Amino acid sequence: MLTLYHAPKSRSSSIVWLLEELGQSYQMRVVDIRRADGSGSRDAHNPHPHGKVPALDHDGQHVFETAAIALYLTDLFPEKGLAPKVGDPDRGEYLSWLAYRPGVIEPSLMMRRLNVTHVPGAMGWAPAEEVEAFLNQTLETREYLLGNRFSAADIITGGAIYYLTMFKVMHETPVLKAYTDRITARPAFKRAMES
Repeated sequence: MLTLYHAPKSRSSSIVWLLEELGQSYQMRVVDIRRADGSGSRDAHNPHPHGKVPALDHDGQHVFETAAIALYLTDLFPEKGLAPKVGDPDRGEYLSWLAYRPGVIEPSLMMRRLNVTHVPGAMGWAPAEEVEAFLNQTLETREYLLGNRFSAADIITGGAIYYLTMFKVMHETPVLKAYTDRITARPAFKRAMES
């Protein structure tokens, strides 16, 4: 049994979307989390070591963090075609996109939101303007992050682009708007947003 520990309007929404795309049965445990506005608290029922979401329990096997859960689930259900398999020429780029959201996009955009000046060499990510330029340049010639192939990278990284542009943390461009319109038109996205 797959059990997702989820908090509405949080990063775990990407994993709800992924589970819907995979078409696997799962149960959802809604947990409380600490929010940026000071509301919420750490939930004792949440297995995430820092009381965050997402966290996944698969028959007693615990996995936490969005990219790790996406990799775990797409490797668990390879027949669904949401990730290039080991040995596929797109595998390296796929793994890079999974890591790009938490390792580059989120810190760079959060630093912008908090008005923290980027310090080259000291910070392990690029400045927000450079990240946005790279995303626009990549998606200008591609339908999805892996070209013409929709994958879990579009759910994880594309989902972040969708939310960051919606909340005006990332600048919406015609390229990013067209991309997020494509990925959010999927039936699984709509089901995930209803849960």
